[in-house]
Amino acid sequence: MTLLALLALVQQPALPPPSTPPPARASLVVRAAIEPEEAAILVGDSIRLKATAFDSTGRPLTGVTVSWFATGGRFEGAVDSTGQVIGGSTGTLTVTALVRSASGGRAQTALARVTILPQPAARLEVSPEPRRLYVGQSRVLTALPYAANGDARHDEVGWRSDQPTILSVSADGRVTGRRPGRAAVTATAGRASRRFECTVLANPITEIRLRPASATVRAGEVVRFQFEARAGSQAVADVMPEWSLAPGGGLVDPDGGFVAETPGTYRVLASLADRTAEAVVTVTPRDVRRPTTLVGRVPIKLQAAEFWLHPDGRHGYLTTIGDRIYAIDVSDPARPTITDSVMVDARVINDLMTTEDGRYGVLTREGASNRKNGIVILSFEDPAHPRPIAEFTETVTGGVHSAFVYQGYVYLTDDATGSMRVIDIRDAAHPRQVARWETPRSPAGRMLHDIDVKDGLAYLSYWNDGLVILDVGKGIRGGSPENPRLVSQFKYDLNALYREVELEGGPGFIRGTHTAWRAGRYVFLGDEVFSASPRPTAGGGVVGLGRAYGRLHVVDVTDLAHPREVAWYEPKDGGSHNVWVAGDTLYLGDYQGGLRVLDISGELRGDLLQQGREIAHVVTGDQQGQTPNAPNAWGAIYRDGHIYVPDINSGLWIVKVDGKSGLTP
Repeated sequence: MTLLALLALVQQPALPPPSTPPPARASLVVRAAIEPEEAAILVGDSIRLKATAFDSTGRPLTGVTVSWFATGGRFEGAVDSTGQVIGGSTGTLTVTALVRSASGGRAQTALARVTILPQPAARLEVSPEPRRLYVGQSRVLTALPYAANGDARHDEVGWRSDQPTILSVSADGRVTGRRPGRAAVTATAGRASRRFECTVLANPITEIRLRPASATVRAGEVVRFQFEARAGSQAVADVMPEWSLAPGGGLVDPDGGFVAETPGTYRVLASLADRTAEAVVTVTPRDVRRPTTLVGRVPIKLQAAEFWLHPDGRHGYLTTIGDRIYAIDVSDPARPTITDSVMVDARVINDLMTTEDGRYGVLTREGASNRKNGIVILSFEDPAHPRPIAEFTETVTGGVHSAFVYQGYVYLTDDATGSMRVIDIRDAAHPRQVARWETPRSPAGRMLHDIDVKDGLAYLSYWNDGLVILDVGKGIRGGSPENPRLVSQFKYDLNALYREVELEGGPGFIRGTHTAWRAGRYVFLGDEVFSASPRPTAGGGVVGLGRAYGRLHVVDVTDLAHPREVAWYEPKDGGSHNVWVAGDTLYLGDYQGGLRVLDISGELRGDLLQQGREIAHVVTGDQQGQTPNAPNAWGAIYRDGHIYVPDINSGLWIVKVDGKSGLTP
């Protein structure tokens, strides 16, 4: 290149820098979006979402204000002010970003769905694990996978025998002895596995029998069959058959317990290798229906919540979804009379319960204007005119939904942390916290709803964590009110159980273990379930929530270390709110279903609704209710032949179940 050309090149005007769009000025937000819009995380994990605002030209805006909210599945997780989502419990969490420009204007929203998945399978429970089988004998095994935190999983289970010519195993878990020898069976789900060994023996059995050979029972009554195997004249111990029924409509458990849901004649079959024994069971209708009589009413202007009866049986106390309780003289149940009311700073007074001697009582508060919620201690020196004498708010400012008073202590739920607090009220004027207990789950998914305490054991309805049993003075785990100790936990898959509700009402539905009541060998455990899309129903539903669903689980706690569900009751027109058990009768507040009265006599197995155990049904709704003709029963208390039922829409109902002589066709 010549010098002249070089000079000409140097003297060329400089090229402008690459064009970049000027920074967007503060402008109105017309659209917002979240990235990612769909995401999945494990329980306990987190993900950070990013919200972006756009102006009318589609350009991203800076300097906007973003507010984050979690809606729908309230207990599936939480989102903080930066958009970080923490997984609480399995389910679907709908996250909303509310985006507003610094220059004002209408805020725009964006939605994202975060699916909270269970943690990987960490263990398998296989039942049964036969240690001995005879040639030709079969057993069907069940394998249930669980995550490390106890959440149920639904992984496909694979089966394998290391000696299939000795002990074969099918894809559905049926093991069969083929020839004498020893083999190991392994069940696998994901990274979890369970292995056990089984010895196959030559089959010496020449005869099998069932006792009794025949039986006649009512629907829902359990027949326990005794199985006997013999080798010639010798009894063969510790051998179990395969059980089956003809026809269906009932069930028989691996231990030989049979129950039928509907009347009819059933053949119960016990098979072992090539031999079968049978028994015949005639099942008759249960026939427990009884009429009811309305005895008295107390309509109130506020929405009713719970009712508690003083130990004297003459005075009761009705709490409200409001700021007061009503003291009611029920000495004449046909003419109940309000004698006084107590007002406190609260949006909801959910629970009230007295001490065993009736001298004091405790009410719970939620939604206080000064955020000092907690509990208020009342004096019942004059039961007709209770008066506040103290309160406890120091550690439970977030609210207390429910409380149970037992032997000088209050076991209460802390709304803010999902923990149980134990408050010593033996000096009623100076309550003090002595203990706190909570499940390991993160606060994002932890919620404690109700507590029942009996014989030194606390039964906690722990929402996503099922039933938790604590030693608070029983002594079996060294527990005390000051040092609650875990005894056991019973969890079940709420998402799987109420899948139809989610399919009908959309993802992120509200569901959890709501209430517990120990009676004899059983804990009655109720679920509270609502659709994510509230809608009015013919039955009224619950204000702001729509129709209620929910099963009442019957959990056998004979072996406290290993609770197991044995029966259930699921109303078709409501849910399972609070229960009361007196003798062999259960009283259930069924939301829009009103009051249900159930026969729980005898051993409980199977579907209690199908067995015809419903004694009575009272529709607690009237034309003068806050929602006309809409029952909304929250619970029930039984005393001296009378049932006291608080209804959100229509106040207090006092009813009586008539004697069997009053039955009509």
